[in-house]
Amino acid sequence: MNPGTVAAFWGVSVMFAMTPGADWAYAISAGLKHRRVTPAVLGMLSGHFLVTLLVALGLAAVMAATPGLLEGLTLIGVVYLVWLGISMLRTQEAAVAEGKADESGSWKREALTGFGVSGLNPKVLLLLMALLPQFTDTASDWPMWLQVIALGCLHIAGSFVIYTAVGVSARIVLRTRPVVAMWVTRFSGCILLVVASYLLWEQLLH
Repeated sequence: MNPGTVAAFWGVSVMFAMTPGADWAYAISAGLKHRRVTPAVLGMLSGHFLVTLLVALGLAAVMAATPGLLEGLTLIGVVYLVWLGISMLRTQEAAVAEGKADESGSWKREALTGFGVSGLNPKVLLLLMALLPQFTDTASDWPMWLQVIALGCLHIAGSFVIYTAVGVSARIVLRTRPVVAMWVTRFSGCILLVVASYLLWEQLLH
């Protein structure tokens, strides 16, 4: 693979990961509610890796041959994001207000929630489906599917650093500011609801 192309993809990938959205909202929530953010981050990036594998296997062709598939995935993602956003608005507010970290959640639960945030987000699907093939090299000795997976792993590595930094920073900075932490948690829930509303509105328009 051409090093210049890989570097260009890395730059675009970092910009994508640094754009606040549903992933950031969940990373901040995990940082405020739990003593660790790794399960949440790994769960979200597992969703990114799944999408990368699907792109490598030719997801675009499958979607083109299956009318309604994207719409169905979008509706599932909207329902999940709405449920998670409302949960963030309604649960753990007392604990957050007191500056306490919730240790009751298991690694599995936090990771599965994170997987749902990214794996069921059609924006992640569409972005990686459009982005990854654009940076592959037809003249490379590597097969196309392997190039897609390699680029996807590069994206995941950068995103891991950024999402972890977001979650840990939220915990460190806001731990001594319980009232602010409570409002940040509520704001993160609102972000998820806004993302869900936008996805639903797009579907209604089309």
